[in-house]
Amino acid sequence: MTANIQYPINEIFESIQGEGSYTGVPSIFIRLQGCPVGCPWCDTQHTWKVDTDDQIPVVQLREKSADAPTHALMNVTALLHEYEIRGYLAKHVVITGGEPAMHDLVPLTEVLLSKGFSVQIETSGTFALRCADDVYVTVSPKIDMPGKYPILPEVMARANEIKHAVAMQKHVDELKLLLERAPIQTNTLIYLQPISQQARATQLAVETCIKENWRLSLQTHKFIGIE
Repeated sequence: MTANIQYPINEIFESIQGEGSYTGVPSIFIRLQGCPVGCPWCDTQHTWKVDTDDQIPVVQLREKSADAPTHALMNVTALLHEYEIRGYLAKHVVITGGEPAMHDLVPLTEVLLSKGFSVQIETSGTFALRCADDVYVTVSPKIDMPGKYPILPEVMARANEIKHAVAMQKHVDELKLLLERAPIQTNTLIYLQPISQQARATQLAVETCIKENWRLSLQTHKFIGIE
């Protein structure tokens, strides 16, 4: 049964969402293991490979290093139980990775929504989304990455917000070309996020946001020193 799907969980933690339209919102993060996209600047490269040798019991997940590839298999019931054990209070859940859209997220998102959580998925746009209708979808399009996975137009069309990392003008140009090829909804928000908080990238993002009437997303959690 789909309700018994076992998800490879790299980590679960409670913090503040630091990016996009939910910036500042208390959130529970579920980080899934596995991603073949291969972004060079990825700060979670430890989530790329799913190796059975790295599988650990759920109890060890609570003590693991945040940057380790170890992961535990958990279904929806186990995840909710883990929330209770840890005493989490946040009512917003962010499903990230890795690349979460590699997995069937319908049972997970439907149960979370039924329990009163709001749910957000952060995806690269390279895998078809399987999730509940009321999920807030953040697409951070990974264009022409080493994994050679194309951005899917149907995922762009489903996005509630686009959050695009930029370091130079070519990244802005790539996004514009993508938006021509894969149109988004008229009410979808577009955020530019400077890579690694670089001064030149930040200046470019600010100038472009003003010109295009887009929005700036800063990695607030990194500025204030939290996960």
